[in-house]
Amino acid sequence: MPYEPPTHTVERSLRATTGARTVAGVDEVGRGAWAGPVTVCAAVTGLRRPPEGLTDSKLLTVNRRTALAAELADWVTAFGLGHASPQEIDTLGMTAALRLAAVRALEALPQRPDAVILDGKHDYLGRPWQVRTVIKGDQSCVSVAAASVIAKVHRDAHLAELGARHPEFGFEGNAGYPAPIHRQALEEHGPTEHHRMSWAYLDALPRWRHLRLPAPRGAAARTPGPAGDDGGQLGFF
Repeated sequence: MPYEPPTHTVERSLRATTGARTVAGVDEVGRGAWAGPVTVCAAVTGLRRPPEGLTDSKLLTVNRRTALAAELADWVTAFGLGHASPQEIDTLGMTAALRLAAVRALEALPQRPDAVILDGKHDYLGRPWQVRTVIKGDQSCVSVAAASVIAKVHRDAHLAELGARHPEFGFEGNAGYPAPIHRQALEEHGPTEHHRMSWAYLDALPRWRHLRLPAPRGAAARTPGPAGDDGGQLGFF
């Protein structure tokens, strides 16, 4: 499917209007999964021409995404990764867990960025970070697209490692998202230590629903979503 390649328009705008010298693009993956962490990447790219085919990770095949991530690791000026564990998600709620992971990613950069481009319309970072939110920034902004690809490939690799320990869940194919093999394994074996235990999927598992933890104050458990659904709003109900 044809798509417009990302540009440096937002990065240039931030530099011109705020005086920012270092701009980081930030994107997350794993928000809609039942298992595994939520992972955030912060990428600083400068204004150089990006690798061919760079776009939102969800628009790329697995092979192309993996190859592009390896290329980006050498191409970006710097990148940092941050994670919030299932236990932190259960304790804090998704919004606070996203902020925790994003701060960890930004603090992993060798230099604190002057401004941050955040994919989506929700600023889950807030002060003291200077944030510009961009809807579909993972398709339109070079730095956010780079963060999208790096975050997705790193988290998928981590879930594949977990899948080797728990082959019945098929994590190497579904990355912890809702999928038939994942649902069946939950029904038969129950959740693992890698599952989010405050989420509503447990209500549909009679043998295991007693394990469900209360949702953090101020947030409700996520409803099930399609595999790979990290777009749109946070989806609380």
